[in-house]
Amino acid sequence: AREFDVVLGSRYVGGRVNVINWPMNRLLISYFGSWYARFVTRLPVRDATGGFNCWGRKVLESLDFDRIESNGYTFQIELKLRAWRKGFTLMEVPIVFEERESGESKMSKKIVREAIWKVWKLRFLDLFGRL
Repeated sequence: AREFDVVLGSRYVGGRVNVINWPMNRLLISYFGSWYARFVTRLPVRDATGGFNCWGRKVLESLDFDRIESNGYTFQIELKLRAWRKGFTLMEVPIVFEERESGESKMSKKIVREAIWKVWKLRFLDLFGRL
């Protein structure tokens, strides 16, 4: 991991979907949500919404967390996009994601709505050099 600034645990790298015990609708929302984020923002990662990541200290110190407006899964997208646009290198490694045994998912209609419009806002901020 020393060659990369950010190492991302990815459920969707290597031509496989590595998810255990997720309902099909949840898997499809996650998979196509990451595809959508990648398509809109041009972020070169397959699992844009994943949260199992290893961030280098220099990356974290360079990010202005006060400027990050996103919540939910869009927070993961925005953080990765800001790091990548600052020139930091991202590397995805395959992980196997298993659904939690207890607790509640954070997925909600509000989070899905935020993700749909927020990636476009990030794209426009990026296009105009304001990210």
